Amino acid sequence: MVRKIKAKLVLQLRNQGLSGRAIASAQGIARNSVQTVLETADRLGLGWDDVEEMPEAEVYTVLFPGRGVHESVFAQPDWGRVHTELARVGVTLKLLHQEYVDTSGQAQAVMSYDRFCRLYGDFAAVSGATSRVGHKAGRSIEVDWSGPTMQLLDPTTGEISKVYLFVACLPFSRYAFVEAALDMRQESWLRAHVAMFSFFGGSVPRLVPDNLKTGVISHPREGEIVLNDAYREMAAHYSAAVLPGRVRAPKDKASVENTVSHVATWVIASLRQEQFTSLPELRVRIYEQIDAYNRQPFQKRDGSRLSVFTTEEKPLIQPLPAAPFEISTWSYKRKVNKNAHVVWARNFYSVPFSHIGAQVDLRITDTMLEVYRNDERLTSHLLLPASTTNQHQTNDADLPEGRSFQAWDRTRIDEWAARMGPAMVTVIRKIFEAASIEEAGYDPALAVLRLSRRFSPTRVEAACALALRGPIRSPRYAHLRPILDTGQDKTGHVPDKPEPDDGGYVRGSAYYAGGTR
Repeated sequence: MVRKIKAKLVLQLRNQGLSGRAIASAQGIARNSVQTVLETADRLGLGWDDVEEMPEAEVYTVLFPGRGVHESVFAQPDWGRVHTELARVGVTLKLLHQEYVDTSGQAQAVMSYDRFCRLYGDFAAVSGATSRVGHKAGRSIEVDWSGPTMQLLDPTTGEISKVYLFVACLPFSRYAFVEAALDMRQESWLRAHVAMFSFFGGSVPRLVPDNLKTGVISHPREGEIVLNDAYREMAAHYSAAVLPGRVRAPKDKASVENTVSHVATWVIASLRQEQFTSLPELRVRIYEQIDAYNRQPFQKRDGSRLSVFTTEEKPLIQPLPAAPFEISTWSYKRKVNKNAHVVWARNFYSVPFSHIGAQVDLRITDTMLEVYRNDERLTSHLLLPASTTNQHQTNDADLPEGRSFQAWDRTRIDEWAARMGPAMVTVIRKIFEAASIEEAGYDPALAVLRLSRRFSPTRVEAACALALRGPIRSPRYAHLRPILDTGQDKTGHVPDKPEPDDGGYVRGSAYYAGGTR
């Protein structure tokens, strides 16, 4: 084809003294094509000096204007818009070609992806290359947070909140998973892993994360890697080992780095025109986009990510455990009280009495509280509801023989009151009658009963009897303690009227009638 002739080169070689036959032989060009270039140049009066500074394409256009230019039968994209969109995060020619196909419809033929790229190359210079690293099937999962983020709109306030994307990839099949989260804290990191294992339907021996603090505490050049406790436990639950990539070595997890860039295209860029007001709504759309991404055929490999995962990789991954991992938080160095209980969220949980005074660590899940000392689990309890306070969860095996270690309840309080006397029984009954719930009466009742540790039970019983004869309907510690401190229980005297509680001194009418000062 004449269009392929390098006309400028032909004219350059003729200027150097070569004949048309020699040029054709040296460059592998047909003699007739060389002759056509030379004859056309002579007819137009163009020599080497005229075209020396001109580009090759321009020389050909001058010699053969209009040749090789044909009206395209394909729908033409807006190349200016294509060029502008390419500057946005995550947008690629592949995505823009798909949008071009979707918007062209059936009215006119659409060009292939290869032609689309080639014609855009005529409009603006675009270059790029990727490489594939070989991996064994079902051996590792690479995980990371995506750099680019998405947004949620609060329809009430109009406030925009940032959404982070957790990205996971099986390097062999390149099968990908993406989960949206409102932050990048440890709980979101762990919940994303649980959702990832459920999505893949199995586990692998190795997890390859970055060195973020929610997973890796330290990664020294020499010595062992120190993992976050919760992350290590989660990996162990799925029979996986955490092998983070080297610091500042992204090639150690190149598959997920590559997937992160693809997620920017298939998720962030593809959904850039949509507005989301809730996280579940956004997650549904993300799952749809990732499913389409996994079904997209490979360009240089048979099948798709989904087909390779289903046929070659999924049969090799480990089955999931019977129950998913429970997200946990840790509270360290909690002291075991003298009653063999440890406090968490204003409630009390028993610990084996041999550890009284020791410092223990608490692992709290959505349903359980576990007590550890060093690496040994001492005991576990069902977690009390967050709405309860001053409740005791006690395992009988944690406590020795003897009532001093039993948790307080209404029965035990009433028994103590009965040993003190009938007046104390009445005071305790009135305290519980005034309480909105039974548990709210434990503390004031015990405060009254414990007065017998400072004063004799006989005196406390007498103080209760004396207080019950007064105007106070439900005597408590604040009423009984002054009676005992002043010895009124010994005299049996109780004021006819309660003392004024306004905090001031009021002169009576007799004062003013007598005129004294």
